[in-house]
Parts: sequence; structure tokens; C-alpha cells
Amino acid sequence: MSSFGEFVARAAADGELVVQPRMGIGDPAAMRAGLAAVRAAGVRAVGTITLDSFTRVGDHDAVRAALAAGDALNGYPIVAYPPRTTREVLRGVAGDAFPVQVRHGSARPQDIVVALLDAGLHATEGGPLSYCLPYSRVPVAEAVRAWAESCLLLAGLRDRGGRPHLESFGGCMMGQLCPPGLLVAISVLEGLFFRQHGLDSVSLSYAQQTHPEQDAEAVLALRALAAEHLSDVDWHVVLYTYMGVFPRTRRGASALLERAAELAVRTGAERLIVKTTAEAHRIPTVEENVTALRTASRAAARTSRGGTVADTGVLAEARAIVEAVLDLAPDLGVALVRAVERGYLDVPYCLHPDNAGRTRAVVDRTGRLRWSRTGSLPLAGVVQAAPGVEITSTELLRSLSHVERTFDDLALDRVGAQPIGSG
Repeated sequence: MSSFGEFVARAAADGELVVQPRMGIGDPAAMRAGLAAVRAAGVRAVGTITLDSFTRVGDHDAVRAALAAGDALNGYPIVAYPPRTTREVLRGVAGDAFPVQVRHGSARPQDIVVALLDAGLHATEGGPLSYCLPYSRVPVAEAVRAWAESCLLLAGLRDRGGRPHLESFGGCMMGQLCPPGLLVAISVLEGLFFRQHGLDSVSLSYAQQTHPEQDAEAVLALRALAAEHLSDVDWHVVLYTYMGVFPRTRRGASALLERAAELAVRTGAERLIVKTTAEAHRIPTVEENVTALRTASRAAARTSRGGTVADTGVLAEARAIVEAVLDLAPDLGVALVRAVERGYLDVPYCLHPDNAGRTRAVVDRTGRLRWSRTGSLPLAGVVQAAPGVEITSTELLRSLSHVERTFDDLALDRVGAQPIGSG
């Protein structure tokens, strides 16, 4: 069994960026057709089975009721289906030349991990903080225990000759308005947590934010810290196309995706999660996902790696957070819980009950994400908060819509494009 990480490594050795959709379909036959379409897209891609929202929160009774009633689900209910059903979805499609990852969003994923392993899959994503703070009310300590158990379940595959892969979602906290240093730190810390619990193939994430040069600096900082802390495991970096409010014009949305692909190549990120021109309006079709994969691959192919990136302190900020958390306890799980309790890991605008909620961030007039309040983050002497910025509702909305406005204005100025669905 070839591992997910090995597939990505082979593509990187060939100079190709791996592209990936976020596709999940409740009907097994349609899910199989979607995977087959991605495989046949003519690009270096991996497949995705994204789970439905009921399965994510462990409400399997609601899944069964929906299936019995013939109701459509917003993802694939892997726990509700017997393993043979999912194996049939994968038969002749998934394999060494086309690995498939399960994406879900669960703070307590043990049932999901058991189901994906029973179906013959071995790659998934998440983490004790990144799938807890944004998406649930589960106490962080409970999520840490659940993810420790899930890591051990995955690691057990190695006894059967497989090599499981786990991706940290830590670089995507809240999707937007989280400064890069904290995103990088959480991703590295979750990677260390996975290693501590028996996994030796991991990926670290970062979500495209508001400023291309700041993003490039952040991805390079992530790679530097991974090289320092995870040199004894197989790792790669996955970049997410912007996860906040998406442009409403087709040209604006495509341009944003192309910038993400260019960023990935410039900084050596090996895999890219794409988004489509439909993101601002509805769930994308399979065809729209395939188009996005091809758009990203073309943009990657015409981009050169490297170039000068200014150091504005993202690496120093991320390193300070990582080192402060590691100093809290030898056990990463204990350290993560203590870090959240003390506000060392405090995600701005996150409403989880365990999150301290004392940090704030803003998009400054140059388009860079900056701290306006650092709370108890261990950044004394490292970060200067933006002076005199009052985060009013108007300022928050301006920051949230910055990327949408920038790319839609660019598209409209260039070609007179109209928003999707307009006049």
C-alpha cells in the first residue's frame, strides 16, 4: 500500500503541485463518479471524500433518518454505510496512482477513523485544536483525548503494512483574520502531537490570507519550523485557497485561485486545496471542481519556485509561540490544554468556551493581517500590536470583505465582469 505522503513526495520530485478538491457527496454512486472525474481530470490530483455535518458531530441517528427518508446530505456519511459500500465507491478508482483523503471536521473522530480504516482508506485530517475550537463546543481537554485515541487507531495500520497520513488543519483556524504566526504555530504543534502519538507521515497546513508576500513569508516559516521540529518524519505542506468571503465574479474567483497556486509553487508547498468560482454562491458541482483543479495546475505550471521574501517577523512570532507551548509540559496534549487555558493559544474572534478571546486582528491599509490585541500570547518583545486600531463592526466587516473586494474590483476594472447571477 503506497502512502498518501509518498504520492505527494513523488509529485514534488517531478516538479508538480498536487491539487485537491473538497468534494463530498452523500450518494455512493455519485461520490464514486465524482472521484472518477477528479482522477480523469488530467492533472496531478488526489481525491477527497468530505463527510456530512451530522457525521461530523457524531449524530449518526440523524444520518440514518435522513438516508431512510431519502433526504440529501451535504457530504458522505462514511460511518452510516457498511465498509463494503465505501469499498465499492473506491474500487478501481482509488489506489497508488490516486490516493483519497477523508475530510470531516470532527472534534471526536474515533468512529470516523474506524470507518475509514475499515473501508481501506489511510489518510485524513484535523487535529485536537483545529477541529475543536472553530467547529465545536467540545472541551479542548476532551478533544485532545479523542484525537490521541484517533492517532493511535491510525498508527495501528502500520502493523498491517500500511502507512497512515494525517494532516493538521491548524493553518486554517476560523478561515480568516487569524495572523499568520499563530496559524503556523498551531499547525506545527499539531504535527508534533501526531508524531508523539505514533504517526510518521504528516502534513502541515496554511490558508492563503490577505497579502501575498505575508503569505509567502508564513509558508516559508512553516517549512523552517517543520524542518527543525519534524526532521524524523515524512512531512509536506498543504496550502488552502482563501477560506474567507470569496469573490463573487468568476474572474475574481479564478484570479484568487491562481494566486494560491502561484504562492504554493513559489514557497515549495507540495499540495493545494482548491476552491471554485461558485464558492460565494452555492456548493460547487463536480464539473466546477474539475475546472478549478485544471485552473490551479495551469497556474502552477507557469510559476517558478523561489524569489525574495522580506522578513517581517512571522517566523519569530511562530517560533515564540511554539517554544512557549512546548515548555508547558513534556506531553503535547497536556501542553496544548494548558496553552489554551493560559491564553498562549488564543484565536481571534473564536467563540469556543475554552478560547480566551482576548486577541483581535485587523487587515491594515496595506492588506497585511496584524494583531490589534495580543492578549496573553507569549509575544512580548516579538510583536507590536497595530497602534490605535479600534475594532468596530465597520472595521471588522471591512477586514472580512477585503479579499472579496480586492479581487472583484480587479476583475470588474479589467473586463467589466458581472457577478455570477447578476443581470
